Formats: sequence, C-alpha cells, structure tokens
Amino acid sequence: MTDQLERAAATAGTTPVAAGRRGIFPWGRILRRLGTGILVLWAAVTAAFFVLRAIPGSIADILAGDQNYPGLKEAINAEWGLADPVWLQYLQYLGRLVTGDLGTSYVQRRPVGDIIAGEVWSTVELALAALLLGVVLAVALSVFSLRRGRVARALISTVELVFTSVPVFWVGILLLTAFSFTLQWFPVSGANGWNSLVLPTITLALPTAGVLGQVLRESMERTLGEPFVLSVRARGVAPGVVLVRHALKHALLPAMTLAGSIVGGLLGGAVITETVFGRPGLGSITLRAVTNKDVPVVLAVVLFAALIYVVVSTLLDILYTVVDPRLRGTR
Repeated sequence: MTDQLERAAATAGTTPVAAGRRGIFPWGRILRRLGTGILVLWAAVTAAFFVLRAIPGSIADILAGDQNYPGLKEAINAEWGLADPVWLQYLQYLGRLVTGDLGTSYVQRRPVGDIIAGEVWSTVELALAALLLGVVLAVALSVFSLRRGRVARALISTVELVFTSVPVFWVGILLLTAFSFTLQWFPVSGANGWNSLVLPTITLALPTAGVLGQVLRESMERTLGEPFVLSVRARGVAPGVVLVRHALKHALLPAMTLAGSIVGGLLGGAVITETVFGRPGLGSITLRAVTNKDVPVVLAVVLFAALIYVVVSTLLDILYTVVDPRLRGTR
C-alpha cells in the first residue's frame, strides 16, 4: 500500500523531465527495497521459529517413536541442542543462517539444502505453469467482459469472485472426482508426464486468474476514459484495437504491483495442491516436516517462500520505476 501511495504521489507531482535528471536506474529505491527485504526474511523466519516451538508435543518424543529405553530422549535433546533455552536455539539458528547453513533435518538426517534442492523444481514447474495459465485467463476474461457489455461484465465478475473465494483443495478434489475418477482422463496422483500437470495447474491458476482479472478489468475501464484513448477512438480506430493495444497495455503496469502477492499465493497454494494430487515437491516435504516437527525443514521452506516474494517484489518495483520515469524522483 505504501508503494502504491508513493507511485500515486509521484505521478501527481513529478514531471518526466525532472525525473529523467535523477537517472534511469533507481539506486536509492533498490537499497530501500533490499533493506525491507531483509526485514521481511527475518520476520518470516522468526515468526515461523516461535510458532513451531509453541506447537504442543516434544520433538524428542516424535523422533524416539515407539522406542522408549532409558536415556534415549535425553540423548536426542543433547544431539540437536533441544535442551537449550528457546532463545539460545533461536540465536544459534540465526547465526548458522547468516553463514548459509540451513541445518540438518531431524528426521532424514540430511542437509536441509539438499532436501529442498531435490524437490523445489517440481514446485517451480507447477507454479510457473499456473502463473502462465492464470495470466492468460485473466487477460481473456477482462478483454471479453469489456467487449460484451454490462451483462457479460457482471457474469464474469461473479465467476472471478468464485475463483478467488473457493478453497484450492475443494477445486482440486472436484477436478479429481470429475476428470480422474469419473472420466479417467488424467492420472489421480504422481508427476509422470505432462498430463499429470494439467489438473494441478488448473487448480492453482483459477485463484490467480480471479484476482488478476478483477484488477485488469478495473484498470482497463479507467484507461478507456483517459484523454489519449478518447483521442484514438476519435480517429476511427477499431474498438478491439483500442482495447487490446492501448487499454490493456496501460492496464498491465498497475497489475504488476500484485506480482509479489500472486507469487506468494502460488507457492502457498502449491503446498496444498501438491498434497491433494500426491505430487512431489515442497508441499509434500512441508506436510511431513510439520507433522514430524522437523523444524529446520519447515523454516527452510518458509525462508524460500519469503525470499521468492522479496525478489519478485523488488525486481518488479524496480521495473515499474524504470518504465514510469515519474517515479524516479520518489524518496
């Protein structure tokens, strides 16, 4: 919200000429975003660390399982430093994190970095496919609704609201029931071949299409009332060309501000979607890690999601500033 207010203020009070004198690349803005990004990463890891510690149940009890011979739990606590005060464990974790050490999995006894690296690409593949489909659906719905009048606009707005309101796991279960169990067009689970990616991609893309479609349509409606668009219409340019070449082009810029939230939503939704469809990826290892209180693995997944959010938001904020010269003078 703060960034959006900055952009609005810059648009109202900074001329392109003045902005151009400040340079094309917004170094000050980059440094501020990097500082904010570090705070976001720290806050995400800190919150996750203490929430996991507050969950009832002893990590030593879970790791011991059915074995209950004398001294076992004490040995587990000593091995992993679980007998230390929580604040000391937290500081030790931050110290290792600064050096790039994500720790070792309590359950798998493997470096957490290796575990994440082995599963992350399946999740990235799903998230990218869902993002692409979501953007295509959002653009198609927005353009179609504006070309077909108020009835189509109201209908598509309702559809977008449904897309954003229905939980991801419900959509996944419905698609599984219809297309896997009943029609048997797609596999029920796994990640073998392109057809195993279709239903998870649709499941994850629909909320993205709903949110992005609403923003695009509202932005396009405002753009259609701008003087430069009215001037283009007055020259006799076809309505479809005006809509796609001019209104859509300018509507994409405000929609870019949602990219960080959309990517974060995709990663969070991917965890649920992978669980529903039995796909390998960060979702499956997160579910197992939370169930077993495998704290280092859960913290690594949280850190990865926060890092992706920060990187995408920072890059798009910089791109937004470079594209719109009026923002280069904002502080």
